[in-house]
Amino acid sequence: MTTATALSKYRNFSEWFDSLLLEAKIVDDRFPVKGFSVYLENGAFILRRVRQLLEKELNDTGHKEMIFPLVTTDELFGKEAAHIKGFSTEVFVIESAGGKPVESKLIVRPTSETIMYPMFKLWIRSHADLPLLVHQSNMVYRHETKATRPLLRVREIPWNEAHTVHATAAEAEQQVRKAVEIYRKVLDRLGLAYLVLKRPDFDKFAGAKYSVAFDAWNPDGRVNQVATVHNLGKNFSKVFEIEFETRDGRRENPFQLCYGFGYSRVLAALISQHGDDRGLVLPSIVSPVQVVVVPIVFKGQEESIINYCRQLVERLKSFSVKLDDREDVTPGEKFYYWEKMGAPVRVEVGPREMVENKATVFRRDTLEKTLVSVDELETTVANMLEAIDRNLGEKSWRVLRQMIFDASTVDDVKKAISERRIARISWCGSEECAIKLKEEAGGELRGTKFDEVEVPYGPCIVCGRPASEVAYFARAY
Repeated sequence: MTTATALSKYRNFSEWFDSLLLEAKIVDDRFPVKGFSVYLENGAFILRRVRQLLEKELNDTGHKEMIFPLVTTDELFGKEAAHIKGFSTEVFVIESAGGKPVESKLIVRPTSETIMYPMFKLWIRSHADLPLLVHQSNMVYRHETKATRPLLRVREIPWNEAHTVHATAAEAEQQVRKAVEIYRKVLDRLGLAYLVLKRPDFDKFAGAKYSVAFDAWNPDGRVNQVATVHNLGKNFSKVFEIEFETRDGRRENPFQLCYGFGYSRVLAALISQHGDDRGLVLPSIVSPVQVVVVPIVFKGQEESIINYCRQLVERLKSFSVKLDDREDVTPGEKFYYWEKMGAPVRVEVGPREMVENKATVFRRDTLEKTLVSVDELETTVANMLEAIDRNLGEKSWRVLRQMIFDASTVDDVKKAISERRIARISWCGSEECAIKLKEEAGGELRGTKFDEVEVPYGPCIVCGRPASEVAYFARAY
């Protein structure tokens, strides 16, 4: 098997990505059930750190963490017609247990609206019970009809879903913006670059009033939807008979939101956006090892150099630090290994450093080395980790800006897609033109900027009629 480090991230993305998942101990996709993966030690660590970052933001903004059941009944699942239409081809169904049919067919959650909302009906009685904000991190299950792909197209999906209930449409709309800001904050801390797009009506979440999505760029030109926010209006509260008494004594259906953050998709974006031809490049906040100390031993000086390294490890204990004192492994092999694992900082120590009371510090993102005194080591590492995190974010946003191409014709869009770019187009807003462009160019219309108004710079590139919006068109996972 070709190793990830022998491949190019931009020329051979698929092979590079798949090889790196296993080599860097992220995911083993060889589990015998298609679409189900084993998260290895580094993948599990990064997922847990991302989860901690998100859940802190949710908890700090008033969301209550809960744990809801895995299943719902077929009757409840079928209550919201548009919703079941959106998921009907993807659900896993439990029809027997212990060799006997179950009393009622059970649906394994593809998402949790039909599991949570019967409970919301019991909990919500008056305006004093609102707003209700809950969240949970869990697995959802969807039998994807497309070809599965580790982290990107799987049938067991680790994610967080939040669901909120509000007395007024204005409060619900305000919560949409709060949710977008929460996701922005987490993705920005991870140094990821993305577009926040309002999906066209024909591509919104089943049962939603409208949907907003975060599309992260990928080296192969596809976009990776890492998070979504959906304004449900009263669609679900009416179906599930959720009512509250208003301040003036009337009975009303509340307004609802749901939003989801895909942990495996975010992990894929971290690998894809920050990684290079040497392997992973990880932001310090999610790296299992932030600093690795590698001794460069010479015969007769082994013990003294190892002891000196242990002193440095003690100095660096405020970080996640590891001493790689493996025997029968050369320093070069250790360098190669830790670069592949994405450790942000490497501290190298040989006889020269020991004699001079110094250390050589290597930063993973730029591959630069700096010789520093031991007294400056802790400060140098702290500043370097901050610089690495900042640089990763700046670099990712720079790449995204370079990927976006202003297209004036359908042929321009075809060219952009063939060059693995994202086309920015003037569009009349019709589904007919979006479908026609998809058929001719091979991507899909992802939506319009949610957080800013962009003025069309020409007529609709498909039909030639006056354009009403600026939209983004790309291939997607």
